[in-house]
Amino acid sequence: MRKVLSSLLSGCLVLSLLAPMASAEESKAKLAEKASSAIVIERDTGEVIFDKNSQEKLPPASMTKIMTMLLIMEAIDKGALAYDDMVRTSEYAASMGGSQVFLEPGEEMSVTDMLKSIAVASANDASVAMAEHIAGTEEEFIAMMNAKTEELGLKNTNFVNTNGLPAENHYTTAYDLAVISKELLKYEDITKFTGIYEDYLREDTDDKFWLVNTNKLVKFYPGVDGLKTGFTREAMYCLTATAEKNGMRIITVIMGAPTPKERNAQITSMLDYAFSQYQTHKLYDRDHILADVEVNKGDKDTIPVVTSESVSILTKKGVKVDDVVERLEIDANLNAPIKQGEVIGKLFIEREGEILSETELIAGNDVYEASWWKLFKRVIAKFGAA
Repeated sequence: MRKVLSSLLSGCLVLSLLAPMASAEESKAKLAEKASSAIVIERDTGEVIFDKNSQEKLPPASMTKIMTMLLIMEAIDKGALAYDDMVRTSEYAASMGGSQVFLEPGEEMSVTDMLKSIAVASANDASVAMAEHIAGTEEEFIAMMNAKTEELGLKNTNFVNTNGLPAENHYTTAYDLAVISKELLKYEDITKFTGIYEDYLREDTDDKFWLVNTNKLVKFYPGVDGLKTGFTREAMYCLTATAEKNGMRIITVIMGAPTPKERNAQITSMLDYAFSQYQTHKLYDRDHILADVEVNKGDKDTIPVVTSESVSILTKKGVKVDDVVERLEIDANLNAPIKQGEVIGKLFIEREGEILSETELIAGNDVYEASWWKLFKRVIAKFGAA
């Protein structure tokens, strides 16, 4: 059972008429013609702006690291990991081929530098080192990766490693990568890493190492600040790119492009199309407090209900929205203990009965079980008030 609260959004959000969004299938845009699959979505709403074979299972190459980075950022957000924690490199992690930062067995590097190595240089050795640090073994981390895909409701992804090196039964889709990227971009710090074009590791040592971003659009397309390239002979040239302009963040994915030049050109066209044709109407930022609700048997009487991510409405350029209603469904009879970040409801943005947006609502802080003595004093206080 859930408590339902409804209200008309404030005047600053009341604009004019909402036109129905054209589906991706109806789009006449000729995009990503030299690619196996592609997709364009808007970050806040997850609405698909363009689609080409986005459900086709394909090898993702190093775009696998988007999920690796997501689990790293989640661990940081939960307090299980800190940017200044030191990560030791195992013999196994140091043995990774392909793109790497040449970590030595036993070498220690901060989480900040490891994450920078993954995001900028696509380092396979750093990916495995971080996986082992978080989960104990790469195998356990891979299980976490696949569990996260299930949690996100993705049916066409299976990971068998953390870095995207060629492996049997390692696949995903453009659509699934877009959803994983949407989740990763909840953590705004990530673009501080993926948006770096060049930097150094071990800068004050004899082993100074120059990092240059494999995603050249970070330098050459205004607003691009991520996310991840990929290439193997099997996967061909791939890229998941994100850019933000005028308050709207777009996520684009392309898989199976024949050359890096074609990959970048097609992503550029997809971004140009999205920014020229669409706009977002921002309603709430992530962690916006929408209400305070009662908690039973807790050390606090109430708990703040906050948005788990940014909330927006997407329309074609020049189209506005009117008579938008927000509906909060909060779990009834909330009982302590409740952990910060725990899902306790949903926010629906509606117009004339049509759901325009659906966002999970989470607990804004921890509520612990109240002691027997505290509960007893509450009862006495109620009797005294009566």
